[in-house]
Amino acid sequence: MLLGTLRNGPAGFRELSRAVDGISDSSCPDRLSDLAAAGLITRTVDEGPPLAVSYALTDRGKALLPALAQITLWAQEHLVENPT
Repeated sequence: MLLGTLRNGPAGFRELSRAVDGISDSSCPDRLSDLAAAGLITRTVDEGPPLAVSYALTDRGKALLPALAQITLWAQEHLVENPT
């Protein structure tokens, strides 16, 4: 979800945490750190004032977007609840 949110361009922490439904303020930084460690996003600090941190997709992260789009399509087709 974080990668998908960044497909439109760089975003700050608050913007990302609001865009991803259900992610907590404590788990969002962990996920962002994991994505940065995997080389999928970059973290840029603007010393300000005020201090601002933004996240953006790397080329490696951008290359993953078509695969994520296909997984999303599959999930929409196959993981829908069956009405009973």
